[in-house]
Amino acid sequence: MKRPFRFAIQAFSSTSLKEWVDLARKVEDSGYSTLHVADHLLGPGSKIEGTGHRVQTLAIIPAMTAAAMATTTLRIGSRMACVSYHLPTVLTKEMASIDVLSEGRLEIGLGAGWLVNEYEALGIPWESAGRRIQLLRETAEFMRMAYADEGEVDYHGEFIESFGYRAVPQPVQRPWPPLMIGGGAPKVLGLAGELADIVSVNFNNSSGTVGAGSIASSTEGETHKKIEWIKEGAGERFDDIELETATYFISVEGRSEITAESVVARTGMELAELKRFPHAAVGSVDEICEELQRRREEFGFSYITVGDAHLDAYLPIVERLAGT
Repeated sequence: MKRPFRFAIQAFSSTSLKEWVDLARKVEDSGYSTLHVADHLLGPGSKIEGTGHRVQTLAIIPAMTAAAMATTTLRIGSRMACVSYHLPTVLTKEMASIDVLSEGRLEIGLGAGWLVNEYEALGIPWESAGRRIQLLRETAEFMRMAYADEGEVDYHGEFIESFGYRAVPQPVQRPWPPLMIGGGAPKVLGLAGELADIVSVNFNNSSGTVGAGSIASSTEGETHKKIEWIKEGAGERFDDIELETATYFISVEGRSEITAESVVARTGMELAELKRFPHAAVGSVDEICEELQRRREEFGFSYITVGDAHLDAYLPIVERLAGT
């Protein structure tokens, strides 16, 4: 099934209400469908150094709420809310509240967590991958049950024990706001295929850092494997799933200050390989648009997220492809 393209901005660094509201309104006015907020808590310091990850300034729930209040058509998403950082029953109510306050513009992204230094710095236990994925499963299952409003909540899992009340508020979107689950390893992508409405195909960051291993896990060949893992989890419902991915390496000819040569040096890829790398957008506007169409045919990617630093440089691609 060929879905129309839509594009999102993922934001990290706003430090004031005005800056955040201005960004949200600019994203909305520029034709992007969604503003995604990541869920990372570390500020500058020794624990984030060497992880390859940016500092995120604002906390996810208040930032999403403020963006929703400042806009009228923009969808607001979490990419991804780390289930280890939130009490699942509370997160369920908070997300439903954002859907109500935004009048049905929420997308709920959930992830199992991967940044080990963040867990250590915050004093959050670093569980095995299997246990983190089980918590992710239970959180997704609990949300779907609570939002479906089929009577009193009654969920009994390894991590979530909740019963004897109806979940309020009920979200505007029925039966629940679109649920996105993301990752880059077999178990989490299989789970995403089973439970999610949107699957985010990402790096495999099981090392706990972003680096050469992340890139090696996301070549064309490895991405084909990821799609197969999703299909195994989804079964007959695969065609109902929207596939999302992030573009991390961007150099738009005539628009970006970052040169293609600098991206080549950063990634260690040859230019021809980089242009086909599923998480890159390097070349002219025409070349990038053609490549995105090829990836949609080959992998099914129709939902593309880029970082806020690339909002303006990437805009010609959005203007040409959004909705097509």
